Amino acid sequence: MTEQQVDVLICGGGSAGLCAAVWLSRCGISYKILERRDGPLAMGQADGVQCRTVEVFESFGMSEDLLREAYHVIELAFWAPDLVNGNGHANGGVGDKAVTSSSSSGIRRTHYAADVEPGISHQPHVILNQARMNALLAQEMERASGTSDILYGYEVKGVEVDSATASDLDAYCCTVTATKADQEHKFRAKYVLGCDGAHSTIRKSLGFKMVGDSTNAVWGVMDVYPQTDFPDIRKKTAISSEAGNLMIIPREGDSLVRFYIEIENAHDVSKLTLEDLHESARRIFRPYNMDIAETAWWSVYAIGQRRADYFHRDHRVFLTGDACHTHSPKAGQGMNVSLQDGYNIGWKLAAVLRGRATDPFGLLATYVSEREKTATELIDFDRSWTKLFSSSYRREHGITPEDFQQQFVKAGRFTAGMATNYHDSAIMSAVTSKQDLAKGLPVGMRFPSAQVVRFCDARVLQLVRALPADSRWHIVVFAGDIRYQSAAERLNSVAIELDRMVKRFTPLGSDYDSIFNILLVLSGKRTEVEQEQIPDTFVPVNGKWKMKCLFKTFVDDESYNSGHGHAYLTYGIDPTRGAIVIVRPDQYIARVGALTDVDGVSQFFDGVLKH
Repeated sequence: MTEQQVDVLICGGGSAGLCAAVWLSRCGISYKILERRDGPLAMGQADGVQCRTVEVFESFGMSEDLLREAYHVIELAFWAPDLVNGNGHANGGVGDKAVTSSSSSGIRRTHYAADVEPGISHQPHVILNQARMNALLAQEMERASGTSDILYGYEVKGVEVDSATASDLDAYCCTVTATKADQEHKFRAKYVLGCDGAHSTIRKSLGFKMVGDSTNAVWGVMDVYPQTDFPDIRKKTAISSEAGNLMIIPREGDSLVRFYIEIENAHDVSKLTLEDLHESARRIFRPYNMDIAETAWWSVYAIGQRRADYFHRDHRVFLTGDACHTHSPKAGQGMNVSLQDGYNIGWKLAAVLRGRATDPFGLLATYVSEREKTATELIDFDRSWTKLFSSSYRREHGITPEDFQQQFVKAGRFTAGMATNYHDSAIMSAVTSKQDLAKGLPVGMRFPSAQVVRFCDARVLQLVRALPADSRWHIVVFAGDIRYQSAAERLNSVAIELDRMVKRFTPLGSDYDSIFNILLVLSGKRTEVEQEQIPDTFVPVNGKWKMKCLFKTFVDDESYNSGHGHAYLTYGIDPTRGAIVIVRPDQYIARVGALTDVDGVSQFFDGVLKH
């Protein structure tokens, strides 16, 4: 038997574990990932990448590769039974294929819609195989830490927690047993993440249960190369026909397509065959031809929604991803919510292990409160979503194709990953916020982006690009138009107070902006302001060459080639009043305060960070 010691042991190399590991590797935390497969995932089942997940990749500086390789979902097409007049036309002019009967003879296109609600995100909804998503995360881990910390071929057998020493932050109180090639290995860790899927060994060894239910709804899913004359085969499409329901998800590349197919009256899932799925698809697509040249992958499943009754043991072992919530795949939530579990826990573990948290276990407790809430909302949404896709439920409740279309579009904020809203905690304070100062920046939700112009070089940027995921807290100062003397004097006073606060929390010898990333967003005419009018607080001297950093000041102004971003208007901020916004390392808004209320900012951080 061998034994190793590590600060964080991640059991399972899926999206949640890999995303958490990116944080840990960037922060210099020792960790290992135990993965039962013999190598990296070759072909994953998940593929839908929410706007919010693209934003997460952007925060890691990884979105370009993702967007370049992925299929971009721009438009939704809705099809319904052709019961109008048998001519295959819909809405007075969307003409498709003529059919010969006026009753139940085929399908017709009824509506187009934007896949994502306009303005909900500056990033798109895309499709990319989970294997490639995992590979991008693993590459970033290796780049940040200089080595690969994924151990393949390890079968986790269980975890034990020494509760007597769990309150000692320095204790390696978790022991995980695993086997590889019939040899037993032990790993001692301060913290363990159970990222080992729906059949989680970690969850079972802790005695936690999945609570929920199954439905009678059975769906098939297959990735195919279709030979067809159906006109919307390269669009995300929802088809409601007399023969059943089907959803089309085009895949990356130009050929592969995923079909989700409702299988009515399927009593024994184990007896369904690939040919059953092919035949169901052919019936649903009539009068269009649908021949399958090749099926790359397929599966059938009965829909169920379940959530773990507990998410942690002694705040030392945490469940993430499918280990603590399972649901249907049609809304594209699984990989995304799992990855965002890892995004939530990763920076918090790093803060605790680097000794920066005022209340370490209080900080880790926010993972449980925030992600339990998210999981519960996910399960509730998935129940209603599953019913919406059920032919029998629609018939029983008189839901028309038009009703389906409207509800589908309304659910877009949730399916885009933009509905997450965290409640007050040690690191979230709506109660002390002045929300009326920034109505477009609701406390508890992710910081939305807006176009701004960087002051030093006139470069047009999305403001969120200046809030990278590097473990620092972000303080965004909206100071208004400093061409006016009163605004300039107010900003100078704010800068002096912020400087005092920064020095209280920043370790001696560290860069000025190592704990806080302080940004200044001005309004007004950029070319009528000079660099010397920007206080030094927003121009820190740092880095190897101890140079002034000029990249922290932005202006809400007209650009040369990209128009005006109207950031102040987007955020609901009056330039004459201004605001200070605290944004967490994971880009969620923690507090909105008056521009002159630096004391409130300092008091907030007294409860979060060590001096």
